[in-house]
Amino acid sequence: MGVLRPLRLIIDNYPEGKIEELVAINNPEDASMGTRKLPFSRELYIEQDDFHEIAPKKWFRLAPGAEVRLKHAFIIKCVDVVKDPKSGEVIELHCTYDPQTRSGESADGRKVKGTLHWVSAPHAIEAEVRLYDSLFTKEIPDADPDFRDNINPHSLEIIKGAKFEPGLRDAKPGNRYQFLRHGYFIADIVDSKPGAPIFNRTVGLRDTWAKIEKK
Repeated sequence: MGVLRPLRLIIDNYPEGKIEELVAINNPEDASMGTRKLPFSRELYIEQDDFHEIAPKKWFRLAPGAEVRLKHAFIIKCVDVVKDPKSGEVIELHCTYDPQTRSGESADGRKVKGTLHWVSAPHAIEAEVRLYDSLFTKEIPDADPDFRDNINPHSLEIIKGAKFEPGLRDAKPGNRYQFLRHGYFIADIVDSKPGAPIFNRTVGLRDTWAKIEKK
């Protein structure tokens, strides 16, 4: 799991200093690939895009008063929002968790539709991420007199300070991964180093909510 644009989330009723090891399946379609352990703590990172202060229709991610499941972990509920006093930007979320929902299901049977990926803040590693898009804005770029006029200025987005689960610290150049909700990536074969990984996206995934927002 990796969080490209981190938003800090604090679980108020989770004991300070407590660390749990949760078991995550490496590939739900291939049990032979085994499992890995993930540290879970009171402070997490989630994606900025996974929170809306005013939740629109069909929004199943996090919002004030809403519940979601944390992948491989617990059900949480957002109870407070902290904003930067100058910019008004949301900088921190406060939540509570239900300790009886470690399997992802609640004892009382209540339904929670949204599931978010996350990383433990004290254990997260930082990495650079490179997101590639089409090099040209037209299917036939040299149909115009100067093909350079059709170069996509957003063909490469570099994100620094993305947060990843600690097992990726020593990713070797050329290693390939699927990051939940983000797509398929490869550790750069030239610039990535163990302890300082750089991940290049090779194939993206469809984002259903992004399509809804465009309508």
